[in-house]
Amino acid sequence: MRFYEELNDFLPLARRKVRFIHEFQRRASIKDMIEALGVPHTEIDLILVNGQSVDFSHIVRDGDHISVYPLFEALDIQPLVRVRPHPLRVSRFVLDVHLGKLARYLRLLGFDTLYRNDYEDAELARLASTERRILLTRDRDLLKRAVVTHGYYVRAVEPRRQVEEVVARLDLYRAIQPLQRCARCNGLLAAAPKQRVWERLPPETRRYIETFWECGECGHLYWEGSHMPHIRRFIDGLRARAGNDMPNTDSVAEPNP
Repeated sequence: MRFYEELNDFLPLARRKVRFIHEFQRRASIKDMIEALGVPHTEIDLILVNGQSVDFSHIVRDGDHISVYPLFEALDIQPLVRVRPHPLRVSRFVLDVHLGKLARYLRLLGFDTLYRNDYEDAELARLASTERRILLTRDRDLLKRAVVTHGYYVRAVEPRRQVEEVVARLDLYRAIQPLQRCARCNGLLAAAPKQRVWERLPPETRRYIETFWECGECGHLYWEGSHMPHIRRFIDGLRARAGNDMPNTDSVAEPNP
């Protein structure tokens, strides 16, 4: 067997980036064998057995030469059998309980992101399946659940590195629409007339700020504030990594304290 690129992250050091022999005793599908080695099926895009592409149901036979590849970004493998369903047209997410800060970052960038700190694994898998969301997690066993078709194991630990990793790995640069969603609850933001929200504003904000946004779900108020240069630098940094034109960040909002 041989695993390629970032799939090696899931293997012991001795089996990374090399061919190795894997012994087995019972009849097994290629999917079951790969996941028994620790690699979630959601990370895989192509499997070659003796040079021929196969799907997850392929039964492994003694003497097979197996090559396993992650999602392809630059190589056209259209004629081959992709083991994953077609990519989701819209990138929507559900995150496990350990990724709360990543959820806020993704919402800041405008992505529909479900998160609660009390989601059970079964509920996460159900939401990913029924609502066609990409499951982001640091629990590889969660990604092995059969109902999960789109998921990603987040390697980074620090939240800012996590969002940079997810945006790069899933090529989300062009989908960024800064601050269209509430960082707290994921609701959509809408313009809020100053007169209507006057009583809810701190004195200094009443004096200097004219433009406000309100979450349609939880009612939280947003406006451009002192943290805006930091937010712009962060978003522009993502833009620079991609080398693509991104939505303008001049008119985005900051939550009130």
